[in-house]
Amino acid sequence: ADDWIVCNGSSTSITTFVSPQPVEATDNAFWDQFWADTATSVQDVFALVPAAEIRAVREESPSNLATLCYKAVEKLVQGAESGCHTEKERQIVLNCCRLLTRILPYIFEDPDWRGFFWSTVPGAGRGGGDEDDENARPLAESLLLAVTDLLFCPDFTVQSHRRSTVDTAEDIHSIDSCEYIWEAGVGFAHSPQPNYIHDLNRTELLKLLLTCFSEAMYLPPSSDSSNTNPWVQFFCSTENRHALPLFTSLLNVVCAYDPVGYGIPYNHLLFSDYREPLVEEAAQVLIVTLDYDSSTSSGPTVDGTTTGTAMDDVDPPGPDNLFVNYLSRIHREEDFQFILKGVARLLSNPLVQTYLPNSAKKIQFHQELLVLFWKLCDFNKKFLFFVLKSSDVLDILVPILYFLNDARADQSRVGLMHIGVFILLLLSGERNFGVRLNKPYSVRVPMDIPVFTGTHADLLIIVFHKIITSGHQRLQPLFDCLLTIIVNVSPYLKSLSMVAANKLLHLLEAFSTTWFLFSAVQNHHLVFFLLEVFNNIIQYQFDGNSNLVYAVIRKRNVFHQLANLPTDSQSIQKGLQRKKKTPEPISRTNSQDGVSMEGSRPAAPAEPGTLKTSLVATPGIDKLTEKSQVSEDGTMRSLEPEASQLSSEGNPPAALSDGEPWSGEASHSRQDRRRLSSASSSGQWTPTPDWVMSWKSKLPLQTIMRLLQVLVPQVEKICIDKGLTDESEILKFLQHGTLVGLLPVPHPILIRKYQANSGTAMWFRTYMWGVIYLRNVDPPIWYDTDVKLFEIQRV
Repeated sequence: ADDWIVCNGSSTSITTFVSPQPVEATDNAFWDQFWADTATSVQDVFALVPAAEIRAVREESPSNLATLCYKAVEKLVQGAESGCHTEKERQIVLNCCRLLTRILPYIFEDPDWRGFFWSTVPGAGRGGGDEDDENARPLAESLLLAVTDLLFCPDFTVQSHRRSTVDTAEDIHSIDSCEYIWEAGVGFAHSPQPNYIHDLNRTELLKLLLTCFSEAMYLPPSSDSSNTNPWVQFFCSTENRHALPLFTSLLNVVCAYDPVGYGIPYNHLLFSDYREPLVEEAAQVLIVTLDYDSSTSSGPTVDGTTTGTAMDDVDPPGPDNLFVNYLSRIHREEDFQFILKGVARLLSNPLVQTYLPNSAKKIQFHQELLVLFWKLCDFNKKFLFFVLKSSDVLDILVPILYFLNDARADQSRVGLMHIGVFILLLLSGERNFGVRLNKPYSVRVPMDIPVFTGTHADLLIIVFHKIITSGHQRLQPLFDCLLTIIVNVSPYLKSLSMVAANKLLHLLEAFSTTWFLFSAVQNHHLVFFLLEVFNNIIQYQFDGNSNLVYAVIRKRNVFHQLANLPTDSQSIQKGLQRKKKTPEPISRTNSQDGVSMEGSRPAAPAEPGTLKTSLVATPGIDKLTEKSQVSEDGTMRSLEPEASQLSSEGNPPAALSDGEPWSGEASHSRQDRRRLSSASSSGQWTPTPDWVMSWKSKLPLQTIMRLLQVLVPQVEKICIDKGLTDESEILKFLQHGTLVGLLPVPHPILIRKYQANSGTAMWFRTYMWGVIYLRNVDPPIWYDTDVKLFEIQRV
């Protein structure tokens, strides 16, 4: 077991360390062996320090483990004090960093040890012998402050500004770290010379930071979002004098990264890209520091002025978390442009098609980028409005639709599906998003969907249809969200293609079969959403939508069947019998499906054995959104949260309300029993005539019935008169038709806007840490430790 002592040929064995006999903290010769070696990497430390032995030390010689942690932190503090001028000092700092990264998860997994880093160690102040108040710092604070100092340490993690080395080295306490920001971008114009040694050192220090923050993984999910992570709280407080330059460095490093580099094919195969690991680590640290529940605060959405620095001080004080505060106060157009272009470039990277296979580098951290984009839009409303101001938003939309379509059959990527849909729900609450969707879609990203000619709105509808009809079972809770997004944009869609129009009618057809309507307490909501889509388009965008009107006329029997839906017990039972014969009605492919795009691969399920992490349930759509009414002048006013049209039927709670762990593998067998046709969570539920009547009477069919009443006889007359079977003639007639004065008075447009709530805050926390857990495999920082925030499952 000499493995622990990684120094060259040391004879001291682990037995001294594991033995209950404490080794004195003053025995430097003993402790220095742990960090004196010159040739280790973080992977070596993980290989040489097995989990079983860390646990053995923790149980059998706790005082030695405590001393090891304290001595390692002390070495980092000394390195930060001295400025790490010699190669030897740098090596010691890196080795302590690796050792702590290895050990911390085992401290966190044991509740008795969790407070250890927040206790003060006698005499363990900064550098051992400073003034008394410094000595009283908890170990965690000393560790975090030392790491932040080391992240701006000249010639170690940043370029020195000194001309010659003969000069006295820069004093780490006198430098202004704002002059040492790692990359040009927000609030910083100078792009430092790339230095791969600095990048490697930064990456190791950020890995240690992320490990410190990961204490959150060892606490079970709770609805109480106020339990802040003490590590993140201290790190993002005014105690951290580098908070602003560090926030800016992390954001700029991520947004400035260009994986394609100089565009030389196969470049990434010849040179290892030392920037990418840094960018990944930076993105992960950034999203963890921004883990903040905006629903509990007055909200860090502020209206900054447009003068002065990148983050102006004129604004009201935002949240205590400085990273959230800074993020919410970015307001310069050029900064928004830089962030949006960077995120869009990186999200589009996996879609970039090249003529040479594998010639362009594909990045793997798109999930972290989506969380970052979500945080930007949620915490900085000015950024959200900037995104929607031009068609640049489509550069975010297309990659998201690509990921949604690609992941729809893969059980291990349920989380990715959710975050993509959440972002689109957030965007769809703004009128501009619907307007932007009218831009023609010409970029042909190979996707496993039917070929169509049309707009970005068509693309969105076709992908959503594909998710609903051929995604896996676990996506059902998202159907409400998907249809809400279509409802939100529908009043602004000028011209749907025939393919998209048919897809919408196919969904209505599938969702309005009697067995589907009667088999679960909330299934009829989906029909209400779809009818609202048709009403919005007919009332507000009739002129350009002859394809949709034609599709409605062709499928008119679906609307008549809905209007005449039987409500007697016998018919309800008969409807429910039908489901036994046709277990999966929604996956009936539409005859119109056509050929998939050239070059596309079908969405594949997860490889057996793929690891995934469980997620907490998301709130139902009524908790996720609040209704706003669009006034004549386009402004929105929030409606009193009255019982909404959909949930005013006095139902038992929707089957997928807050507490339902529908995405945890634990509930899988129950999930299977409760497929589309299930009873609700409130025990065995059976539909009754009164229940059917309660919502059938509210179906908003008037507009469509009036349209059919006026147009069907006219279309039939044309067909008889001209002997037409050609739909292009009918479409021509419908294009020139008008229903002015014939339809009911247009209803007010209702938009369901996303609203922050603690349920989604907790969902984001579990999703984000699950992604970080699974993505850090080299070295496997948390693997095989007792995490509590989620379960690790195999597909």
